[in-house]
Amino acid sequence: MSGIKTETAASVNQILFMTQPYAGVSVVVANTGVSADANGKKILKAGTPISGNLEARTTAFVKATTTSGTSNATAVLLYDVDVTEGNENATAVIFGFVDTSKLDSATQALITSEVKTALKGNVTFLK
Repeated sequence: MSGIKTETAASVNQILFMTQPYAGVSVVVANTGVSADANGKKILKAGTPISGNLEARTTAFVKATTTSGTSNATAVLLYDVDVTEGNENATAVIFGFVDTSKLDSATQALITSEVKTALKGNVTFLK
């Protein structure tokens, strides 16, 4: 049977501290600045700060960066996104409460004071 692709899936990690209130919007994310893991996959993890134009959500968002003490983060990813093969659809949290204890240690390290400042009033990080 050619054309059949098998993938192993896992349960979705719920990163929200509480599921209401929150606002998520669909966006496109790119693999810019994402390194491949041991399996050759480029995964943007749930909770990763992303940067992009919320008024042009089909223009790919990228992993947020910090320059001169200022983060360009505009949202965080709600779920893991596999961007190995290029741009993919994703859900961006633009308002809500993220439970940082539900993030892996590498993603927790991305939630810097600069990211918290950039998202202040929209996304709150709790433990």
